[in-house]
Amino acid sequence: MNARRIGAVTAAAAIALGLAACGSSDSGSGSGSSGSASADAPTGKKIKIGTKFDQPGLGLKKGTEMSGFDVDVATYVAKELGSNAGDIEWVQAVSAQRETLLSSGQVDMIVATYSITDKRKEQVSFAGPYFIAGQDLLVRADESAIKGKADLDGKKLCSVKGSTPAQKVKDEIPGVNLQEFATYSECVAGLVSKAVDAVTTDDTILAGFAAQDQFKGKLKVVGKTFSTENYGIGLKKGDTEMCTKVTDAINKMIKDGDWEKAVQKNFGPAGYKPSDQNPPTPAACA
Repeated sequence: MNARRIGAVTAAAAIALGLAACGSSDSGSGSGSSGSASADAPTGKKIKIGTKFDQPGLGLKKGTEMSGFDVDVATYVAKELGSNAGDIEWVQAVSAQRETLLSSGQVDMIVATYSITDKRKEQVSFAGPYFIAGQDLLVRADESAIKGKADLDGKKLCSVKGSTPAQKVKDEIPGVNLQEFATYSECVAGLVSKAVDAVTTDDTILAGFAAQDQFKGKLKVVGKTFSTENYGIGLKKGDTEMCTKVTDAINKMIKDGDWEKAVQKNFGPAGYKPSDQNPPTPAACA
């Protein structure tokens, strides 16, 4: 009887020691893995990136969180330049201030639906394009009469005040009833309430709104673009070295599949499919 008890105690002790040894081994392994830097951990190499703060699916700020396709592209590029997500200082890049932000050194780059144009090239160097967008229309999901801009005659079309896209449609289709609101959010709200029949701007911006939870299944992008917008990453004029590094990062993002993942994550819920021109081939830096 005593021998059995002694044997049981010995076995229990052996099991306990075994468990303790396993725990010690796991702890050591865990300690080693926790020492590796995560993709978000700051490296100390700070970088300032300008983007939009109010465009769902592209550049949207909620509290301290940033999201959107432009944000994903910028974060990937920053990583290739040696800066993790935790090193990025996001700066709001209002359209009218983008050139000033770059020339004054307030940002290192701008990733904000920034179309490459000859006029802008006079003040800014561009890497890209990293995406080719186009002007399109956003309508209600059950809309069957509007299949393109030619169907807008007599319809209420919404865009923001002073918008080039809206004026372009007005010039081509005089019969359209142009409604100008302060923001695209107001336009989309008007579309849902049937105050307007369609909203126009870049298809990426429209897809971003359509992909929001509150609009899923209620809105759709027509999918008939009638302009070409080459989105580039804006850099300080003449910085060819930086341009080359950023271009290499864009090419790598496209090649390794992260570009496609970012497209699907940010635009997929809206049923939006990029044009056949995507993914683009970035131009060589001049």
